[in-house]
Amino acid sequence: MQGIQHGEPQRDAGGWLPLEGYAALGDGRSVALVGWDGSIDWWCVPHMDSPPLFDRLLAPHHGGYFAITPKQAYRVERRYLPGSNVLETLFITDSGRVRLVESLNSGPAGRLPWGELGRRLEGMEGQVDFAVKIDFGTQADTVSPFLAPTGNGCVFHAGHILGMFIYSEQLQIQRKDDLGVRAEVRVAAGDKVVMAIVSGRDEPLVVPSLELIDARIDGSHREWLQWSECLSYDGPYQTLVVRSALALKLLLSSPTGAIMAAATTSLPERIGGTKNYDYRFAWVRDAGYIIEAFLTMGAQPEAKAALTWLLHRLSEHGVRVFYTLQGEVGEGARALPLPGYKYSPPVVGNNATGQIQHGIYGDIFETVRSFIACGNVLDARSAKLLCCFADQCADTWRQPDSGIWELPEIRHYTTSKISCWQALNHAVELADHGHLPTTCRDRWDRERQRVHAWVEAHCWSETLQGYQFYPDSERLDGSIALAVRFGYPERERLRSTLEAVQRELGRGAFHYRYSQVELEEGCFLACTFWLIEAWALLGQQARAEDAFDKAVEGLGRGVGIYAEMVDPDSGQYLGNLPQGLTHLSLIRAARAIGGEDSHRGNS
Repeated sequence: MQGIQHGEPQRDAGGWLPLEGYAALGDGRSVALVGWDGSIDWWCVPHMDSPPLFDRLLAPHHGGYFAITPKQAYRVERRYLPGSNVLETLFITDSGRVRLVESLNSGPAGRLPWGELGRRLEGMEGQVDFAVKIDFGTQADTVSPFLAPTGNGCVFHAGHILGMFIYSEQLQIQRKDDLGVRAEVRVAAGDKVVMAIVSGRDEPLVVPSLELIDARIDGSHREWLQWSECLSYDGPYQTLVVRSALALKLLLSSPTGAIMAAATTSLPERIGGTKNYDYRFAWVRDAGYIIEAFLTMGAQPEAKAALTWLLHRLSEHGVRVFYTLQGEVGEGARALPLPGYKYSPPVVGNNATGQIQHGIYGDIFETVRSFIACGNVLDARSAKLLCCFADQCADTWRQPDSGIWELPEIRHYTTSKISCWQALNHAVELADHGHLPTTCRDRWDRERQRVHAWVEAHCWSETLQGYQFYPDSERLDGSIALAVRFGYPERERLRSTLEAVQRELGRGAFHYRYSQVELEEGCFLACTFWLIEAWALLGQQARAEDAFDKAVEGLGRGVGIYAEMVDPDSGQYLGNLPQGLTHLSLIRAARAIGGEDSHRGNS
């Protein structure tokens, strides 16, 4: 069943779990990844982009982790509580059954001013013996953690991180020292054992009682449930759509309003390969699309906070590919001295920071168009900024760029040109409806027509019967499916291109990003959902629904947290996770199947 994970968790010979074996916890400030064997293998403290306290994900033999695991053979049934990001794992052994409920806690008034990871064991039947193991990470050997045991827990220091491990008295401590914590606990029917880590960075530490932490696990579930019940979506695949919305909510940094592309770095696009990137930044494209998804589902506070943050960054730094969660210009990639996931070399930073991508203009204007279409109002300062961006787009669209896929080859990518058409098209529409000054409206209109003429003259291939990746390439690009949503007027040519993309880039239920890339990476999940959305917008509902069902079935190994890519042969996840672009693309595809925004495809 979709959203319920069950089986016998096993790590491979190198000590790794498959990526679909992870679920995500979050509190609006940080995200933790929990393996289905009860081990938290990734947690950046206190923020999503901070150095990790637990980094076993990238260093299985000496990385930090916090594991609660049965000592005997066991099976697992795992799921998120309905409508919530609180996780429930049922450990089943020959001697009994115990439930683990865990959360990155929030308080009754929202996000706590410290990190609070709460984990509760509840005896359901018989009894089960558990091993508890904690190793605090060395942040790629840049810090050396040390512990200071106390009566009701142990204080630990890891560089700038100060924290405390707190636990119920039933826990039998075998060792707690600088090397970590080792303990055992027997949980019988009716027992409750609570463990927690509270933490902060360069700040005094609050040490709440276990009773408060325990209550906040349940309180966090109520807060998540209240949020998800306020979502306005009532179309097809509602459970899947709400789960994806909850995943997107995990990526929203509540202190700033920034939206992180994914919660991890360096999870490979091909096992052992070099396509390993740090996604703990706020990409303009991803943030814009997520804002639009939030708007369509009635999550107005999140959409407004994210849009305000994004416009302020654009005002401060100009058009950039991405920003840090603190609103600064990101740094380029540098290697991390860790083994990496399955020996795929890890990095921090991202070399796309200095790229030119014309598609960003379209992303900005699409986001603002969606904001206004929901009945919201644009302020004068933002309107002036958008006029500047429309002028920039009109001035620069003829230049080559790195394209939507952030490639090192600078070319005239077709999707980039169509995105410029999209930006200028929306600028004209916004001016016509009084949302932007009309001073340059006619100039934008003329450039819009020139972009369209250029694409039709240079990007169409009679041989392919489709739009090319870039002129004279005779290659295809899956992102062309977005042109249907953008409202690009050449519907029959787009329909023909989608057929060509399906033939050449399709692999089972999924799709590669562009031609000749199958030896370098897996299938890009957003491309699959973009294609589904496009078919639905073009009126092929049955085809879109069948493709959606097959894609979701192919992703059914986990609890509803999706990565960037999938191996089409093995079904194993690839790339960073939770991946915002995947989840928001699923939402868009489901909405299109339900008939929303159908006017775009049929215009």
